[in-house]
Amino acid sequence: MGAGYGTALLVVTNATAGSAEETRVSAAVDRLRQSSDVRVDSCSQPEDLDRILDGRGDRTLVLAGGDGSVHTAVAALRRRGELGAGPLGLLPLGTGNDLARTLGIPLDPADAARTLLESRPRPLDLLVDDSGGIVVNVVHLGVGAEAAERAAALKGGIGKAAYAVGGVLAGATATGWDLQVSVDGSRLELDGPALMVAVANGRTIGGGAELAPTAEPDDGWLDVVVATSTGPLARLGFGVAMREGDHVDRDDVVVVRGREVTVSGEPFPLNADGELQEAVRSRRWTVEPGAWSVLAPAVPATSSDGSG
Repeated sequence: MGAGYGTALLVVTNATAGSAEETRVSAAVDRLRQSSDVRVDSCSQPEDLDRILDGRGDRTLVLAGGDGSVHTAVAALRRRGELGAGPLGLLPLGTGNDLARTLGIPLDPADAARTLLESRPRPLDLLVDDSGGIVVNVVHLGVGAEAAERAAALKGGIGKAAYAVGGVLAGATATGWDLQVSVDGSRLELDGPALMVAVANGRTIGGGAELAPTAEPDDGWLDVVVATSTGPLARLGFGVAMREGDHVDRDDVVVVRGREVTVSGEPFPLNADGELQEAVRSRRWTVEPGAWSVLAPAVPATSSDGSG
């Protein structure tokens, strides 16, 4: 690996993973062991993660899992004051893996292992909210959170297709939420109830839907997407357009950027990296630039002025 972090790795897996995922993890670990000293441990509950972190020594932590696993690990490391101690490695598993998509990490675990060994640490921003929570990829509220809740109930039976089915079911009935959205202290002028509000560090949700197509997870800015597409045809059009990232060009979608975002109003459902919350009345997010890092492929240098 680049940057002199050594070759001692600690791969953390999900103890509840199915046999197919276990096989994919084994292939990835075999690839890592060709050039690294690898220890493997499994996690089935939050207490396990603290035990694993207590005993990791100077090994680089490699997470075999999806966005939820990354969220849980980053939250634990931040709580322990260890988030900036070194980069994390990712071996994508599951049905979403949206952060890995944004970072250009291969979605096949064995391919990701090969890439990890050739990668360098990429500093990433972190979203922190006023309830003590964190977001590594995207937090979205409204119909997107309802869709994720429905998808979670379906995922065990139909896999990745659950995201699309959940979206259709939620979108068919959503009428929007009366919300106030402020970015860096300035309240956005919305045309009506919000169908969805998203605060994005990464670009995609739900296994590749381009929610914030121009978001960069290391630019120090939050990308904010607000849709007021609440009519039946408007909801359908928004959902179809979002699969390709074309929704940002719609007249009923507002896209801005900032460093602090506040949403308040009638109780709304919220989804932060797949972690679902109900009946939230107010939440504020701020960005912590370069708060953590991931071993990821190099990307061309980009610049941003933070304009909306």
